[in-house]
This record gives sequence, structure tokens and C-alpha cells, in this order.
Amino acid sequence: MKLWETLAMGVFDRGTGHEQVTYFADPSSGLRAIIAIYSTALGPALGGTRFYPYASEADALADVLNLSKAMAYKAACAGLDLGGGKAVIIGDPATDKTEALLRAYGRAVESLSGRYYTACDVGTYVEDMDVIARESSFVTGRSPAHGGAGDSSILTAYGVFQGMRAAAEVAWGSPSLRGRRVGVAGVGKVGHHLVSHLLDDGASVVVADVSRDAVDRVRVLHPEVDTVDVDALVSSALDVYAPCALGGALSDETVSVLQAQVVCGAANNQLDHPGIEKALEERGVLYAPDYVVNSGGLIQVADEIEGYSEPRARAKATEIFDTTRRVFALAAEEGVPPAVAADRLAERRMSEIGRLRRFWLGNR
Repeated sequence: MKLWETLAMGVFDRGTGHEQVTYFADPSSGLRAIIAIYSTALGPALGGTRFYPYASEADALADVLNLSKAMAYKAACAGLDLGGGKAVIIGDPATDKTEALLRAYGRAVESLSGRYYTACDVGTYVEDMDVIARESSFVTGRSPAHGGAGDSSILTAYGVFQGMRAAAEVAWGSPSLRGRRVGVAGVGKVGHHLVSHLLDDGASVVVADVSRDAVDRVRVLHPEVDTVDVDALVSSALDVYAPCALGGALSDETVSVLQAQVVCGAANNQLDHPGIEKALEERGVLYAPDYVVNSGGLIQVADEIEGYSEPRARAKATEIFDTTRRVFALAAEEGVPPAVAADRLAERRMSEIGRLRRFWLGNR
């Protein structure tokens, strides 16, 4: 199928399995948003709002469909009673984000009557969630001043570190990164916190980021960290490669030059296309599925829904270590790549628990 034919396809023709995809527009504020709900088999859909200057509406739709599906699988593997959704706002947050636009978006979220809870993502922050919450009850990831937990990137990085420990145990027999060289691609919201965990564990770290300011911030805090150009990092002599920027980091090209034995990072949708997971396995690279290890942020904002408890959320995020081990064990048992094993784990839980919805519980 030609590229233009794929882009022209509607949601039904794509066969993505989504329950609901809704477009919202408010000309007076400039809002153009898409909210995609992949599954509510386990509970209301939860996923962040990405504010990004997409080149086209087709690009925005493709992104929200991929991200919302990943959120459903992430919530399922994390053991949460939540489904998966995602939202994208088309525009440049640096110039297009206004109170009026965010409040219009809040009304859009509210119109879904609790089928979708929103939170932060690329281009949105806790302060934005506070504005959105002025129009909707279905907002999490809020500031501490409004009863929220604040920055979810802290727990995301902690969870990625737990997943990396599990990968290290499989690769080298010990759940530690001590003495290993880890390359962190992207040291923004999550990556710079991950660097601290790695250094505390005794790893040596090399970082790369398109933002010189982000690299400089890490170097001020941790002068022992090495730096390289973004394009050079993946082919560097590493034990672990940690993609922590935008998706699609693992392409045919990057996999062909990858030197690391383990890939484990915070970025969403790291596999550029189906089949990359097999290419990694054929090269002997252990891949820790992204939505399994980066679920710490989801765990944090999910905990806010019932009233945030930091010890409870951190304890839940610590379980990412065991979940990642379970994925690796299932992969070995069923003879499939870890990415396939993670999908199976998520799909089985959605199917098994989702069947309980067939029992009518009466009006509650």
C-alpha cells in the first residue's frame, strides 16, 4: 500500500481496534484537538495531552492512535484498573497555548463524561492541567497546590531504572548497573532524573540531546557525565542504550549500528515499525518494552484519582522491576521477543478482566 493511501485511510479502515476517536475544534480559541480512546475494558481511559506542531492532521491522527493504544497496554501491564487513551492538540505550545484554548480543551474532555481522564505529556505541564481542570472534573497530573502530585517525570524515571535493573539481571546476572556504561538519549523531563539513578547505582553515563541547555543542566549537576552528539550515541560503545526522547528511536538504521546489549528507555513507541523487535533479538539485544518500563508516570497520575499518596505510588512503581522480569520470563517460555510477550500479557489481562463487565452490577 502506498503512503498516500495509508494517510487517506479513516480510523475504521485502519482496523486499529479503537473504541472512540473524537475531533474537537473551537475557532475562537484556535483549539484543534483529537482524543482517542483505545479501550475501557479495565476502566476509564487515562492518557496525557500532547501539544505539538504536527505537520499535518494525518500525522496528528497517527500519533494519537499509536499513543492511546500504548496507554491501554501500559495500564494493563501495570496492573491498573484503567483503560488507555490519549489526546493531541495541534499547534506550537510556545505560541498557541492560551488560557482560552486550554479551557476550551477542558470542556472537550468534560464532554466525554469520564470515559477519558487527561494528564500531562509533551508540551503540557501541571500548570496547564490546573487550567484545564477549571472546566473538567476528569483531569489528573495536577500541581501540589491543587491536590496533585506534581511532576510525574520523577516517578517515570524511577520506573525506567527498575526496568533497567531487571534487564541487567537477565543480561549479566545481577540487578545492578554498577560498572556498566549507559547512553541516555534525551535528558529532558525524564532523562535527567534517570541519569541520577544510574550514577547512584555505580554506572558510567554518556548523554546526548538536541538541546544544548538540557545537556548543560545535566553537566552542572553531574560533571562526571560524558556527552556526545545525538547521532553518535547509538553507535557508541555502550552496555545499555536508553532512548528518552520522542518515539521511533529504534529504526532499521539505528538497530544496525547499535552496540549496546540492552535497550531500556523512557520514550514512547520506540519501535519504528513492526519487525524491529525481531531485528533486535536477532542481533542479541535485550529490549525492555517501553510501555512496561515507563509506566511510573501513569502510576503516579492514576494514584491521584483516589487522592495522591507518594509512598503508595512509589511502591506500585517499584513493581515495574517484577513486571519486567515477568515479561522476559514469558518471552523465554513462549519463544517470542519481549515486545510480543508484553503485548500478550496486556491483552490477556484486558480480555480476562474485561469479561467481568458482562455481569451487570445494578445501578450504583
